[in-house]
Amino acid sequence: MSLQEESCPVDLELLGNIYRSNSHGLDALIATVPPETRAMLALYCYKRGHLSSIGLAIAASCEEVDLINAGGRAGSAIFEMARERPEEPRGETSGRKKITLATGQLRDVSRFKDVDPGDIQLAV
Repeated sequence: MSLQEESCPVDLELLGNIYRSNSHGLDALIATVPPETRAMLALYCYKRGHLSSIGLAIAASCEEVDLINAGGRAGSAIFEMARERPEEPRGETSGRKKITLATGQLRDVSRFKDVDPGDIQLAV
């Protein structure tokens, strides 16, 4: 079964809330999901690049036997990865990288100070 054909083990509204949650909110949301479904959700998220960190966070709340029952060797591997990775606090941006803006001058325009705009020829 391809990733597009695989159905999400929870309703899409809950998945959206999980995606938008911070670390404390994620723990509270995951606590409402039954253990077997939580294991399937951890595997579902981990298989998707943009959700893999959430999948590992969910897997950290799962029992190994539930992950193995849901995903076999892959479930066991995800269990180990979730236990090995250091705890990273997720910010309000759900783990997304922050965007920074340039603070300096991007272009040195001083060399054009003495140029008469009428002397500039544009290529057509």
